Amino acid sequence: MNVEKLKACSLFLLDMDGTLYLGDQVFPGAVDFIRTLTESGRDYIYLTNNSSRAGTDYVSRLQRLGFPCRPENVFTSGMATAMYLNENFPGASVYPVGTAAFMNELRSYGVALSDGESAQVVCVGFDTELVYEKLERAVHFLRRGAAFIAANPDWVCPMPENEVLPDCGSICALLTAATGVEPLFIGKPNRSMVDLISAKTGVPNGQICCVGDRLYTDIAVAVNAGAVSVLVLSGETTREMLPQSSVKPDYVLADVMELASVLGNSQS
Repeated sequence: MNVEKLKACSLFLLDMDGTLYLGDQVFPGAVDFIRTLTESGRDYIYLTNNSSRAGTDYVSRLQRLGFPCRPENVFTSGMATAMYLNENFPGASVYPVGTAAFMNELRSYGVALSDGESAQVVCVGFDTELVYEKLERAVHFLRRGAAFIAANPDWVCPMPENEVLPDCGSICALLTAATGVEPLFIGKPNRSMVDLISAKTGVPNGQICCVGDRLYTDIAVAVNAGAVSVLVLSGETTREMLPQSSVKPDYVLADVMELASVLGNSQS
C-alpha cells in the first residue's frame, strides 16, 4: 500500500458512529488510535453529521467513553448549519425541526428561531424528539416559500444489534414528498465542513484526511473537498458495496486500529 498521501496529512477529521464506536460500544483500538495521531504530531477533529446533539454534548460523551477531547476537537453538522444560516440568512426567522440540543446550538450562534407563527427558513436536523406538529408547521412554511436548509443527508443512524434510527435525510424526504421542495444539506458530503475547518486551522484541504464508514457522506465529503479519504469497514459500508459505488476512497481499511498501524509504521 502506498501511504504517501496519508504521511502528508497533518489533520484527521474523524467520523464517530460506526468509525470509533457504535452506541456505547467503543471499537477495539479506537482510543489508542487517537493517541497514535497525537504521538505522530498529527491533529484531529471529531467530525459528525449527527445533529441531534450539540458540540458540548459530544465533548462530554467522548470523554465519558475514554477519548481525549476538548471543545476545539469537535465539529458537528449543527455547528456548520448555524454558521451557514448566519452567513446566508442573517437575521432571518428560522423554524427548526430538531432536538432541544440542536435548537440550543443554533441559538448559541445567534440564529433567530421562529415561534411557529412565521418563518423564512425551515431548518431540519436529526430529530429524535420529532412530533407531528413540527412536520405540519414545516410543510406550512415550505409551501409558502420558506427556504429549506438541513443539517445532514443521512438516511439512518446506525445502532447496536444491527438496528437503525430514521435520520435527518429520511425526515427531509417526508417533507419533500409533502411539498415538492428539496433541501440544501450543509453537512457531509457538502464540502463546506472541510472548508470551514481548513480556514480555521490553516491546514490545506490536501493535507486533511477524512476517516469514516459511509461512502456517500464521509468519503464523498473528502472527494468533494479535495481531501484524502480513508474508508473503514467497521460500520455501514461493506467491501461488497465498493464496486457499485461511484465514490471511491483513497484507502480501504478494516478499522481505525489498522489505520493506527499504518500510520505508526509510516512516520517520517
